Amino acid sequence: MSKRVVSAPHDLTTSSGFILPALVAARLALALLQPFDLTHDHHLSSPLTSYANLQEGIYLFKQDIDPYSGGIVRHSPLYLTLFTTILPNSRFSAALLWTLCDALGAYAMMNIYRARQGIKTSSRDGLVAAMYLLNPYLFLPSLALSTSSIENALVLLSIMFASQRKPSQTLLVYAFLLHVSLSSFLFLAPLLLLLISEPFSHLASPRAFSGDFKKLPPLLGEFAVCFISLTMASTLISGGFSWIGQTWGASLTLPDLTPNVGVWWYFFTEMFDHFRPFFLMVFSVHLLIYIAPICIKFQYDMLYAIFLLAGILGTFKAFPTLSDPGLFLSMISLFPETYPYLRYPIVTSLLHLHAALLLPLFHHLWLSQGTGNANFFYASTLVFACANGAAVIDCVWAGLRIAIGEEKEGIVIAQE
Repeated sequence: MSKRVVSAPHDLTTSSGFILPALVAARLALALLQPFDLTHDHHLSSPLTSYANLQEGIYLFKQDIDPYSGGIVRHSPLYLTLFTTILPNSRFSAALLWTLCDALGAYAMMNIYRARQGIKTSSRDGLVAAMYLLNPYLFLPSLALSTSSIENALVLLSIMFASQRKPSQTLLVYAFLLHVSLSSFLFLAPLLLLLISEPFSHLASPRAFSGDFKKLPPLLGEFAVCFISLTMASTLISGGFSWIGQTWGASLTLPDLTPNVGVWWYFFTEMFDHFRPFFLMVFSVHLLIYIAPICIKFQYDMLYAIFLLAGILGTFKAFPTLSDPGLFLSMISLFPETYPYLRYPIVTSLLHLHAALLLPLFHHLWLSQGTGNANFFYASTLVFACANGAAVIDCVWAGLRIAIGEEKEGIVIAQE
């Protein structure tokens, strides 16, 4: 059953049309005038998303030196060829490009919300854009020129196209996303299921999945063609297959234990080499086991399933930055119907505030002042992981509880 597409009243949306350009302009000014160099901050970039590593790869690529021979460059060959041919490579142009990616992410979020509500415009457009552009977990990594900001924009664009029933655009964008970020594999199943279903909210009225599974094989075939084509292009660009182990393999083998806001790095720093392969397998499989339960339980609302998987990925990713859980937190604005059913939103917010204060403090005490050790920073990352986990659990609770709440409310109204 489809929803009728309507437009919101003009007086409610006129002001919203100016919010996105104003926020983007402010974001660009902040990027151009920033007084500090954030490109080496461990909270904002990882070995897989570092702008400094990307610049080194671009330099080696231009000098006809294999950028993947030294074990430093972890970026996809697609990034290297784009920044040496099409995209300009300077700090000023980088500020423009990363701001554009943030603007595309905010625009995609607005369109996802419109598609979910079945409307052309909304009075909440400005709020949805602000939740993305003003989220410090998102704009700080963007100021650090972390490629995680580009990945977030690709995630939102693929979801937007899927919500708008545009399969070719969805699969092409997602193939590019998966190519530059292997951990985005978590989104493959729910994105395909979203393409054959509908984006409207069914949290309050759960039902069996109503999509046509006969459409899945052609979609999988088209995705395979896009992904294989990008893989072949990358192999030709790099002159061999060495890039696979340095890019995709890094997410599976964790060769670089540079500190980050995740929970992997310290665990494997203390790990005996004899047990390392086993626990690498456990940590990798642990991410995958959430896909089927989430997709089955929320089969009536695939958009919400993607949202929850984004939160799980942001919590347990191998090389996370602040932008990974930041995407999940900003996407909460897409589901206002769940707000009354969140159980501990204040506790979760305070946990995030606590973690946001501890992370830079303990990082400074350890690496700058030398008065602490790795346990200090890892303790703060555990608090951060607890905050992210609490947010995911609270959203799962709200997504399940809304159906019971609506059913009870309907009973009460009927009795009255």
